[in-house]
Amino acid sequence: MSSPQASTDTADYSAGYKRFALVMLTIVYAFNFIDRQILVILQEPIKADMGLSDAQLGLLSGFTFALVYVIAGIPIAYYADRGNRRNIVALSLTVWSGMTAISGFAQSYSQLLLARVGVGLGEAGGSPPAHSMISDYYPPEQRGRALSFYSMGVYIGVLLGFLLGGVIADAFGWRMAFVVVGLPGVVFAVFLRFTVKEPIRGRWDNKAVKEDTPTLSQTLQKLKQTPSFWYIAVGAGMMSFVGYGNGNFFPSFLVRNHDMSLAQVGITLALVSGVTGMIGTFLGGYLGDRFGAKDVRWYLWIPAIGGLISVPFGFYVLLSDNTPVVLGMQAISVVLGTLYLGPCIAMSHLLVPSSMRALASAVLFFVLNMIGLGLGPFFTGVMSDVLQPSYGDNSLRYAMVITAIIGIFGLLSLYLGGKRLPVDVKQNTA
Repeated sequence: MSSPQASTDTADYSAGYKRFALVMLTIVYAFNFIDRQILVILQEPIKADMGLSDAQLGLLSGFTFALVYVIAGIPIAYYADRGNRRNIVALSLTVWSGMTAISGFAQSYSQLLLARVGVGLGEAGGSPPAHSMISDYYPPEQRGRALSFYSMGVYIGVLLGFLLGGVIADAFGWRMAFVVVGLPGVVFAVFLRFTVKEPIRGRWDNKAVKEDTPTLSQTLQKLKQTPSFWYIAVGAGMMSFVGYGNGNFFPSFLVRNHDMSLAQVGITLALVSGVTGMIGTFLGGYLGDRFGAKDVRWYLWIPAIGGLISVPFGFYVLLSDNTPVVLGMQAISVVLGTLYLGPCIAMSHLLVPSSMRALASAVLFFVLNMIGLGLGPFFTGVMSDVLQPSYGDNSLRYAMVITAIIGIFGLLSLYLGGKRLPVDVKQNTA
């Protein structure tokens, strides 16, 4: 990979080109979650085919994937703060999409687990470089919206992953679903490589970017001295603990407790979780930029308030047997519970120099994914297995309730992070 070139043709971008680049990176992020969520919608037929427990499903969709994802993410982000971020994103997309297609050929649990490790390895190079690029395309006062728009890729991927996975699996089997959703990402990676420009690093910074970029230890030391960053990371991690812990099992919950078919679940959740997730994610950035312009604390307090309001809706979803109302309440809960991601990324970038942004994102996602993606599904799966002898078909329902209760502590972390945020932002911009 070549080093980024600070050529004059990248010194200034039109509004149209910036939107194009943002859309391209958002599509990459959508592929990220299509390839990640496809396993979630396919859990029930895979479980039946391979004779797996809920704990094994939790390892497959959560901890094992997350461990590789976060460990590989930090060295890749370290290089992204020095190398060509666009090329890293394109190569990563090729790897994870190819490994998704290979997942369809797995003949055992261990082979499928190894394929998902490959997906995690590829996806580790997707978000941190893209976050850094977006922060160089857009000035600070527009980053909340831009990063929230990018983060909508999560729910575009959720929508398409649920929709395609459910329909294709019902018609052709779960193996073909992996192949069909994996291969298009390889083609798109080539398109991205030749159409998106590498932006100048630190373009919107007040201080000139130094030629000598910080070492890993210097970046970690900077983050260690920034308390609000850790409040943000833990808060986002606990929010995603619920999002992944319960979200990864929500299709199974609807199949087991609401007697829905896999195709019905896929189509329903494409609308209920996919569309509402996009709305909530973008709304978080929009409200953050609007109210945070006067008081930066609102970037974190708005997601905290939204999460608090979502709590009673979430409990109704898990405890009621009225399927139509459950799906309506789930839509409201998803909107309110997805306000956090864009503002948390934007604030983590505001707390560090431009030369540390990719690595700051990687550390943020290390914490977020180890707590959320790593522990969330595994915890829910283990609790479901533990409760099964006593509660039978309702074991997953009550396991998800316990996960939701634990996740409430993330709201407190976001509130405390907001209180500390003005001090740390001032120190970084001084």
